[in-house]
Amino acid sequence: MFEPADLLLHVATGMRDRIEIVSGDITKQQVDAIVNAANSSLTGGAGVDGAIHAAAGRELYEECITLGGCPTGEAKATKGYALAAKWVIHTVGPIWRDGKRGESEKLARCYQNSLKVAGTLHVKTIAFPCISTGAYGFPFDDATRIALDETLKFLNTTESTIEKVTFVCFGQAAFATYQRLLAERLMQVS
Repeated sequence: MFEPADLLLHVATGMRDRIEIVSGDITKQQVDAIVNAANSSLTGGAGVDGAIHAAAGRELYEECITLGGCPTGEAKATKGYALAAKWVIHTVGPIWRDGKRGESEKLARCYQNSLKVAGTLHVKTIAFPCISTGAYGFPFDDATRIALDETLKFLNTTESTIEKVTFVCFGQAAFATYQRLLAERLMQVS
């Protein structure tokens, strides 16, 4: 088991090329799987969820209906249909209330379970949106730290086919936050 300093040192010396941060449209990513920040019904909605459903086509909605929904923190996979990605991994992030109702733990499980599902699908590349930071109101810096920490932990401690994880940010402010927080983690071991 890695201690936080060991984890960061290993990332600084060998894992940096396995994480990519981009600003763009998750529906256009050329990866094996994209993660959908879904609602619990998995039948589409606003934001990232609506964009993924619109880009994938009606077949995605029809497959999602057969899944029976998804609890917060869990993850389920479907085909990608009209998307460039072969798979869509749907995860339901927590709604931010006050930070005292397990929101951070639930968000961490979104990343843990999405990466586990990706591993079962034998994907090599996966792209994540900024889960729970839109309409669900999770504080962006905190959500970004959780996303990075859980991903780094997974890449360092789990045997997996995943070669690259891309964080797709909507807008320059989100992009800058991801860059800054990843750099901070790398600086801690310098």
